[in-house]
Amino acid sequence: MDQDQPKAMVSVIVPVFNEAESLPELYQSLCRVLEAAGNPFEILFIDDGSHDGSQMIERNLAAQDDRVIIHQFRRNRGKAAALNLGFAEARGDYVVTIDADMQDDPEAIPALIAEIGRQNVDLISGWKQHRQDPFIKKYSSRLFNGVTRLLTGIHLHDMNNGLKAYRAEVVKTLDVYGELHRYIPVLAKAQGFRSGEIKVRHFRRKYGKTKYGMSRFYKGLLDLLTVLFVTRFMRRPMHFFGLWGGVLILIGFLAELWVLILKYFYNEPFQTHLALLIFGVLLLVFGMQFLSLGLLSEMITFADKSKRE
Repeated sequence: MDQDQPKAMVSVIVPVFNEAESLPELYQSLCRVLEAAGNPFEILFIDDGSHDGSQMIERNLAAQDDRVIIHQFRRNRGKAAALNLGFAEARGDYVVTIDADMQDDPEAIPALIAEIGRQNVDLISGWKQHRQDPFIKKYSSRLFNGVTRLLTGIHLHDMNNGLKAYRAEVVKTLDVYGELHRYIPVLAKAQGFRSGEIKVRHFRRKYGKTKYGMSRFYKGLLDLLTVLFVTRFMRRPMHFFGLWGGVLILIGFLAELWVLILKYFYNEPFQTHLALLIFGVLLLVFGMQFLSLGLLSEMITFADKSKRE
């Protein structure tokens, strides 16, 4: 390699929400690792409406080090919004994301970036070893990762790990919103990018308290359904609504046909099978509604495509 060729710039994005105690230590660790690697770098603290003094610490760090860039939301908008802003503002050839709670290992960053070239992929996700999390968080994460691997075909053990490295073109293509940051490799795959992973260390939380709550358990399922629909059917919604509409109409038609057979071939009155009759009618109605949604979605998709062209 040409020794005069400049090294690739690295952008490190740190979403922050009430992590005042860990920020100085995290900043020092990131600087030590990135300086030793020899790459020019920037650290972007994206503050998601903290109210514990984190924003003042971030401003102090930015005042003393011009490699630190801060963006601060006035209110809590969620990790996806923080990442999306960081992706838009990052200037590096490689972009790294890491959580602010010091449970991820900054020492792994050079290995993550190197592994992108070694595996010839576009993003590398850390795979936590000996995970230092509460029982519920640890095993619910395993469940979601297993279901996600099954439904998406992406064979990562730790889909939602906050420690990831990307080629710049990946983050400039993604549009992360809501809670879809948990499934970034799925969104990346839909854009034609490839993912890999390496094992990384994981540490027990030293400061503050976890932001994990039971609400994330059911939100994770809803998010998975959302990302599957967005990545598979966004450009062909009729394939989804038409399939299920057709299934409902077929079942409803068979139910009504059976009631008619019982009436006219076996002389059984409609009242005897009133529940089945009503059930069949409801299925026919719901099936027609699904087909209508599919047609409307196709019209909207076509109109949007025509406008952009």
